[in-house]
Amino acid sequence: MSTISEIHFDLTALRRSYMEGRVTPEQIAEEVLRRADNPKFPNVWIEKVDPEHLQQMARALPPQPAEHLPLYGVPFAIKDNIDFAGLPTTVGCPEFAFTPKESAIVVGKLIAAGGLFIGKTNMDQFATGLVGVRSPYGACQSVFNSNYVSGGSSSGSAVAVASGMVSFALGTDTAGSGRVPAAFNNIVGHKTTRGLLSNRGVFPACRSLDCISIFAGSCSDAQSVLEVMTGFDSVDPYSRQRPKNGTTVPDNFRFGILPPDQREFFDDREAVLLYENAIEILQEAGGEAIEFDYAPFAQVAALLYSGPWVAERRSAIGKFFETHREKIHPVVRDIIAGAAKFDAVAAFEAEYQLQAHAQQVRKIFSELDVLLLPTTGTTYRIEDILAEPVRLNSNLGYYTNFVNLLDLTALALPAGFRQSNQLPFGISLIAPAFSDDALLSLGSRFHAAVGGNIGATVANILDQPLVPKKETGILLAVVGAHLRGQPLNHQLTSRRAQFVRQTRTSGNYRLYALPNTQPPKPGLRRIGENLPQGIEVEIWALEDAAFGSFVSEIPSPLGIGTLELEDGSSVKGFLCEPIALEGAVDITSFGGWRAYRQSLQK
Repeated sequence: MSTISEIHFDLTALRRSYMEGRVTPEQIAEEVLRRADNPKFPNVWIEKVDPEHLQQMARALPPQPAEHLPLYGVPFAIKDNIDFAGLPTTVGCPEFAFTPKESAIVVGKLIAAGGLFIGKTNMDQFATGLVGVRSPYGACQSVFNSNYVSGGSSSGSAVAVASGMVSFALGTDTAGSGRVPAAFNNIVGHKTTRGLLSNRGVFPACRSLDCISIFAGSCSDAQSVLEVMTGFDSVDPYSRQRPKNGTTVPDNFRFGILPPDQREFFDDREAVLLYENAIEILQEAGGEAIEFDYAPFAQVAALLYSGPWVAERRSAIGKFFETHREKIHPVVRDIIAGAAKFDAVAAFEAEYQLQAHAQQVRKIFSELDVLLLPTTGTTYRIEDILAEPVRLNSNLGYYTNFVNLLDLTALALPAGFRQSNQLPFGISLIAPAFSDDALLSLGSRFHAAVGGNIGATVANILDQPLVPKKETGILLAVVGAHLRGQPLNHQLTSRRAQFVRQTRTSGNYRLYALPNTQPPKPGLRRIGENLPQGIEVEIWALEDAAFGSFVSEIPSPLGIGTLELEDGSSVKGFLCEPIALEGAVDITSFGGWRAYRQSLQK
């Protein structure tokens, strides 16, 4: 049995540990604070919660995970421009700090779902930068090489996840702050659709563009966190209702790639090869690669800092800019000072340029489902960034700055390592607003194909579940004749059901071989004991109409109920009427229908 120091903090592993009684939330709370003090990863935290307060949160949870607590005992962190009641919000500037009386809306939702809040992470001051070095609290570093930047501005949040200190962390994203640090630390960075998550309690950089971002080890974890936080907030003027049917990515999807003459990697030759490898991976996943014109995207990217949107940064900090100029990081101060050269006329002229480019972009997306871009063309040493802070930072935003201005959704994913220095390379999947679920589904397949470990930990991405396509509707667990290779599997495939993953039920079930059934079928029964091992099942996803027609064909004594899986989640699945089990053979010891059927052939 592994020790608590060896437990992975990804949601699947952590929930399994709780379900099996190997750990308690109190033990995890103690362990996460121990990990957070790792001197190998300095400058991650600006403020951590009081240990006793953390233990109180842990003790307040029920003894076992529950369906209404999807983040039961899951440790998380937030960037220090997001409010937590009673802790200072510094925005990376101690002289600007204030102590909120209420937590941000999204933070309250995470805690209500069972999450354990650990603390607030370091950031580029006033969320202005993609590097992670513009902070009076010290520079964050890549988890793979301390000489290289961590990326920013959500620097501490990314490092906290990639180093295994927490399960997930929140950042914010205006120009790429929720994606660049993910790329530099080999984790997932989901820049959510503008307005999908409430920004109430988030100190803005550019209020009209800002998005909360999610750093996680896998798309599955990011999806779980997203579901908890999503919800319209009538008090947030930028909040938007989530459409019932978001944008989808079909199986035979078309993805945009950069033409060779528009690929900018800043002399990083290994990044070129890794981008080409990412293209091949998406082609193998069923996608058709189509070159598109990057020019309008690059022109929009340039607008973010060379246009009047920089005035939003000046507006956000108000009079502090005039009264405490000397307390602002010099590079940040110079950037924000650029707001003075823009007037209302310039703002309207820039808006007209943006809409002209946006029209071109809409035409491109009418022919493509998703874009595949490098998250960044290269990475840099800390000393190089300090020597050329503006030009090199701009290089890092070359493929990220346009996303929020064009109201797009983006997902940063690990895409391999450079052989020369063992630093990670990342790609981004980018699609129209409200494509969040579709990108997470496609992204989980891409990430699994890339393989490897999560961040700098030893947790393997192949141990994580894939994210099912949200538009396919209902998840169904099958246990017998509907498994792949079994005689009734065609009843699923003919309805275009999508295989999601193979897993097991919790230990609260027994499996029986039913007598006189053709083809032979098992019966699954819930029991009042917790066995050491669950029953093997396959999870399939069906559209609502297909699920209805499938259920109509199920003969008595079988039926569809709610099954509890080994990770504590619940799905619809086959159950058997107790009366039909009289005279049935208990085959639970085989662990599943396949193993039992194979035993009959020996």
